[in-house]
Amino acid sequence: MSSYLLPDDCFAHILSLTSPIDACRISLVSSSIRISANSDSVWEKFLPPDYQQILTRLCHPLIFSSKKHLFFRLCNPHLIDGGLKTFSLEKTTGKKQYMLSARELNIAWADNPLFWSWKPFPASRFVVAVELRTIWWLEIQGKINSGMLSPKTTYECYVIVKFVDRAYGLDFLPSKVTVEIGNAKSEGNVYLRQYESKKQCLETLWYSNRMELVLRSMAFRGIMEERVACKREDGWIEIELGSFYNNGGDDLEVKMSLKEVTGTHLKGGLVVEGIELRPKQQTTTNHMMFLGEEVGDIRSPRAHGNPGFGFSAVSGLKMDGFDLPYDSSASTLIVDDGSGPNFN
Repeated sequence: MSSYLLPDDCFAHILSLTSPIDACRISLVSSSIRISANSDSVWEKFLPPDYQQILTRLCHPLIFSSKKHLFFRLCNPHLIDGGLKTFSLEKTTGKKQYMLSARELNIAWADNPLFWSWKPFPASRFVVAVELRTIWWLEIQGKINSGMLSPKTTYECYVIVKFVDRAYGLDFLPSKVTVEIGNAKSEGNVYLRQYESKKQCLETLWYSNRMELVLRSMAFRGIMEERVACKREDGWIEIELGSFYNNGGDDLEVKMSLKEVTGTHLKGGLVVEGIELRPKQQTTTNHMMFLGEEVGDIRSPRAHGNPGFGFSAVSGLKMDGFDLPYDSSASTLIVDDGSGPNFN
């Protein structure tokens, strides 16, 4: 059945029930469909229900010409709440992402200049970050209300750090990482060390799904999962604290922490930027029809780079809001608008 037989408002309503990337895909079909796919009635559905309230929290007001323009502007992190957090939308789904600055965290003895030093870091998105000078009790805690997050969504939590050249004592013992919401709790261990290459981290992540049964067995026996510190393309390092499912029914407090308090040795040289919460990306391989052609290998939007979708056997396309540069080495196309910083 041709879409031309449907009233414009009906077709726009159908598009609003899909996703941002689906709307961009379908807009390539024809100029008349593009008008419906780009309409405010479609893209307002992709914005959070409370987007107007979020706009009032921005440190710098946004100028936008349409709801679609606003959506893609919000896909870049923006400072909110007096510069203590950043807010952004996940590009392919429109789900909320937050980062809590170090000032928003509860860090043991962070106000004592003998132990911690607050100062600006050029690569940080916040005015200041905090550097550990020397301490034996390392404890970092953060919290956020689940009502601020997208409902029916699994979130992953990461503490964003750097290691200075003179770092010491951080990996003598594993640090315990936890995420709690309601009666659910995720726990693990991590050694605070930097991987020499991105490849080492990606190899660990590649086999993580294959380890699921082993990890379940470890959890049953009371052995906590060991996690790794991964270098991001923005120069920082992320350490997974855990994950949780936000049902969205009740406003619950999400508690996140990293601590190493069992050893009495001194440690220093850790720079803390904040804690990031982002929707968990799917890593399953799907097959679908794209404009009459079969598209295989729809890959994870986040392979420690810009969010995007990988498409095999498609080339030379450009969608509004999503550029599709061809990568001959990987035979894929990465969907990316080219304007935003890395979210990793």
